[in-house]
Amino acid sequence: MSSPAALQGLRVLDLTRLLPGPVATLRLAEMGADVLKIEPPGAGDAARLMMQSAVDEVAARPSAFYRLVNRGKRETRLDLKTESGRAVLLALARDADVLVESFRPGVMDRLGVGYETLRQANPKLVYCAITGYGTTGPFADHPGHDINYVAYSGVLDQLATRDGMPVLPNFQIADLLGGALSAVTQILAALWQVARGGEGRFVDVSMTHSSYAHNVVAQVALANDDAAALQPGGGLLNGGVPCYNLYRTQDGRWLAVGALELKFWQTLCHAIGRDDWIERHWSLGQAIGGADAAAMTRELASMIESESLQTWIDRLEAIDCCVSPVLTPGEASRHPLFNAEVLQAMMDGEMAAQKQEAAPRMQAASLPPGAQPPQSGQVGPGSDAPRDPDGKKPFTYGPWG
Repeated sequence: MSSPAALQGLRVLDLTRLLPGPVATLRLAEMGADVLKIEPPGAGDAARLMMQSAVDEVAARPSAFYRLVNRGKRETRLDLKTESGRAVLLALARDADVLVESFRPGVMDRLGVGYETLRQANPKLVYCAITGYGTTGPFADHPGHDINYVAYSGVLDQLATRDGMPVLPNFQIADLLGGALSAVTQILAALWQVARGGEGRFVDVSMTHSSYAHNVVAQVALANDDAAALQPGGGLLNGGVPCYNLYRTQDGRWLAVGALELKFWQTLCHAIGRDDWIERHWSLGQAIGGADAAAMTRELASMIESESLQTWIDRLEAIDCCVSPVLTPGEASRHPLFNAEVLQAMMDGEMAAQKQEAAPRMQAASLPPGAQPPQSGQVGPGSDAPRDPDGKKPFTYGPWG
């Protein structure tokens, strides 16, 4: 018997736009909340046109970006610059549990529907404001985007190549980790207080401050006065050891080795025929970022570059050594971890293979003396084992393919 969604019955007003706020309210919707997205009249949320494909433009539908982060929500339009629009929002807020907005600090107050006004109408309301730098402080009025927030917080400096050049990730760390996730966490904490009989509260989420707070490993290096660990290739988790690193394969792909614990490193060394490396591990005294670690990293890199990614995955993924392929987004979307259809096809294929394997044994038991059962690999009468023309399973990367 399945349980109802955890947030079933929770009423959320979503005044946010673009990425951080919509993802925060999306996560609430995925947990069962009833989310009403409120957009201004006219063009609405700018995400409707951002990264819009030509196909979507011709079909006059919002971009995939907008659809992805706003799925599962109800939508309406309100002009908060008008008295009637503000009256409607006030009425909605009286019956809501949560309101989330992402305007610049002070905008909602100037419109006449700020937290204090809404709190008077509904003392239980949890009001969450997601901003770049917080609603108070010297940078409160500064504009910004993800690249600015991770730059200020010291996070972007830690995403760098060996020569120290920062890498701009196609994953919005501050927006998603500092904004969306932090907002959901603090909203749920405030709702717990309300559930225990307390009043609602104002939740102030600064994407820059949250990103700074999550930069844990760099803060450990600072606490240890270990400047070297802050440099690319100088720390335990940024390339300073061979057991936790990225390696290019023969076909120009990448292999992620995460054998951080000694037991995983030992398993990996056995698998690649290098038992002489087993004792050369950071937990046994190998200096992180030191000469031996650097030399071993080069040796392992040379070995891995001698074979294709598929070869290494076939050899290592099925054993406990924390090695994985660096998949493209397209490959990830077809991986059985994330794709239920591929997973089902894989399971069906395994079941069919088991039936095919068992068929000769069953037939042999029923054959008269001297008769020969089908040879291994042949399909016996009545077998329904699927066969691709090229012999491939539904997914073509790793042991699942």
